[in-house]
Amino acid sequence: MNVDEIRKFCLTLPGATEKLQWGDALCFKVGGKMFAVLGLDRLRLTLKCSPETFAELIERESIHPAPYVGRYKWVELERLDALRHDELQDRIRQSYEMVAAKRAKPKPGKSRRKVKGKISRKARLKQR
Repeated sequence: MNVDEIRKFCLTLPGATEKLQWGDALCFKVGGKMFAVLGLDRLRLTLKCSPETFAELIERESIHPAPYVGRYKWVELERLDALRHDELQDRIRQSYEMVAAKRAKPKPGKSRRKVKGKISRKARLKQR
C-alpha cells in the first residue's frame, strides 16, 4: 500500500480523523486517540497490536517495536510493503478496533453519565 491508499483506508473507519503532528507524522485517531501513525518524510507506519501479534510481527524483516511506545505493543514498519496489502489492512483495522474499544469502556469507578442535581456519595459524606 502507498501513502494515499493507507490514508484513504484509515479514513473509511467509523469516526476516524487525521491530524499532522510532530512535523511529518500523519496521525489517524478515533475518539482523540491514535490508532496509526504514518511518517511522511521517512516513510514508515506505526500500529498498535495485541501482545500475540506484536511478538509475531517483530520477528519479521523491517518490523520492530516502535520508538517510545513499543512497550505498549506498538510496532513500526520501516517499509510500507513490509506486509501484504490485505494483511496491512487487517492490522490497521485491528489497531483501530483495539483503540476504539478502549475508548468506549468507562474507567473503573467512573460513571459514563452525569445526572444533574444528583450528589455523589462522597459529597454527601462530606456534608455530614
